[in-house]
Amino acid sequence: MAKQKKAPRPKAVTPKGFRDYFGVEVTQRTEMLRTIAEVYHQYGFDALESSAVETVEALGKFLPDVDRPNEGVFAWQDEDDAWMALRYDLTAPLARVYAQHRNDLPTPYRRYAMGPVWRNEKPGPGRYRQFYQCDADTVGAPSVAADAEICAMLSDTLERVGIPHGDYLVRVNNRKVLNGVLETMGLDDDTQRDAVLRTIDKFDKVGESGVRELLGKGRLDASGAYIDGVGLSDDQAGPVLAFLTSKGADAAKTLANLRDAIGSSAIGAAGVDELETMATLLDAQGYGPDRIDIDPSVVRGLGYYTGPVYEAELTFEILDEKGRKRQFGSVSGGGRYDDLVKRFTGQEVPATGVSIGVDRLLAALREKGRMSEVAQGPVVVTVMDRARMADYQAMVAELRNAGIRAEVYLGNPKNFGNQLKYADKRQSPVAVIEGGDEKDAGVVQIKDLVLGAKIAENATLEEWKDRPSQYEVPRDQLVSKVREILDSQA
Repeated sequence: MAKQKKAPRPKAVTPKGFRDYFGVEVTQRTEMLRTIAEVYHQYGFDALESSAVETVEALGKFLPDVDRPNEGVFAWQDEDDAWMALRYDLTAPLARVYAQHRNDLPTPYRRYAMGPVWRNEKPGPGRYRQFYQCDADTVGAPSVAADAEICAMLSDTLERVGIPHGDYLVRVNNRKVLNGVLETMGLDDDTQRDAVLRTIDKFDKVGESGVRELLGKGRLDASGAYIDGVGLSDDQAGPVLAFLTSKGADAAKTLANLRDAIGSSAIGAAGVDELETMATLLDAQGYGPDRIDIDPSVVRGLGYYTGPVYEAELTFEILDEKGRKRQFGSVSGGGRYDDLVKRFTGQEVPATGVSIGVDRLLAALREKGRMSEVAQGPVVVTVMDRARMADYQAMVAELRNAGIRAEVYLGNPKNFGNQLKYADKRQSPVAVIEGGDEKDAGVVQIKDLVLGAKIAENATLEEWKDRPSQYEVPRDQLVSKVREILDSQA
């Protein structure tokens, strides 16, 4: 009988488009989300944790630029042949939750949600198929006071997590104003309107001249390829360009320019009025244009939202991979979407909300030096005698009960040097040592690993002798001495 081949071992590789997160990254994210949750809670929002899996029917049309069913999501059929999918954002599940439980929920319903989402898209540098989002939404409030509140909360959130006043700007626009512009242009063809919307969405990349060309006959892109334009005349394209470039020296001038751009459109006038109301409400709360500003150049998402649109942009400079200076850019976006719940209820339900890109905000905090790349590890209680494990466990229990992160070394204690190497690898601030002699004398040795590393790196032998990093203290002073050392390292 032929010898059966062994099954090949699986490869230990992360699936394409995914990544693993280790200690310091997870800790940083947890701390940042905790701070954000505190702000949201302070504003009266309640936490919601919905299922990571939704029916494809409930998710509906997925990403704004994708039309095919199941495109962009991880979907499968269950045992009843019903299509299920991992959520691709936190807004679509909210619409389902509100429609399902609306009789039991308060109106308006204010909720925040945090967690991973999944998109079945081609991965790229810094672009993964699983990433974290942090959302806050108000469902059932038609007044733009709800939109103004979201913008204020976003401003407070950025400052609370460590982005100072002056390093960010929340910029606000309104889809209704754009609708007024399209009405003024006299575009009745939905295909042509959609083409105009897609062109407007490229304003950040190609600028005014690029949009002008794309609204007309077309343009050459950076690669030299020719992109066909929408085919509008200069007169037709005029209102769009007036809309995109209507930012004035102050809110009053911007609003006046927008009124000129929309002409006699009633829907456009309603949008400008909403922006004016938001500016008034925000100013009354102390949020001036240096924190939250009316800016018609905010065009991302205008094809999706139905009213106010807002985006948080970080304005400080960083160096890109080629050493060039550039602004950090957007870390958050949102707006009013009054049609989403209607899919379930048949009735229009007003809603507005914001989503924060967790990974980008974390990257920004690291750029600002607000996040340490090295997390402090636990105090390590070393093991000098296997038979005295109970003594070491008693020590670590005392430290933990005092609120100090600590652990007993659980590897092979035979080589003491390996225990200190372990403590270094764990970024431990302190090592506790108690051998037989210390036990008999009723003392412990406490080694300041941070100070020891600094002395070893910079000091001469004489300085090393004058600046000891290891202390002998009575056993009953273990906790107080460890806390003293930790305080000195903070």
